[in-house]
Amino acid sequence: MFYRLITIVGGLVFVVALFALIWFFCKQFLLRHGVQENASDRATILATWTFAGISVGLVFAVVGSFILGPWAFYRTLQGQGSPVSAGAAIWWGFGIVVASLGITAAGFMGFLALVGAY
Repeated sequence: MFYRLITIVGGLVFVVALFALIWFFCKQFLLRHGVQENASDRATILATWTFAGISVGLVFAVVGSFILGPWAFYRTLQGQGSPVSAGAAIWWGFGIVVASLGITAAGFMGFLALVGAY
C-alpha cells in the first residue's frame, strides 16, 4: 500500500514537472522568436493549451498526444498573433511535446525503478 501511495504522489509530481517543462520550452520559443512583451503570460497560455492537447491525446491513444499537442500549440500561437509561420509553429510544437514527454517519461521510469515498481 505504501508503494502505491509513493507512486501516486510521484506521478502527480511528474505531471507538474511535465507542465513546467512545456512552459519552459514555450517561453524559450517565444523569446527566440523575439516576443519580449508578456512572454511569461503568453508562455503560460501556450503551455496550458499544449498540455491540454497532450492530455486529451493521451486519453484516446498515446499517439494522439503527438497530434493534439502540436495542434493546440499552433492554434494558440495563431490566436496570439505571433509572426511565426504555420509550418514553424507546428514543428516547434511537435518538438516541445516530444522533448517534454521524453524527459518526463525517462524521469518517471527512473522513479518507478527506484521504488521497485518497474
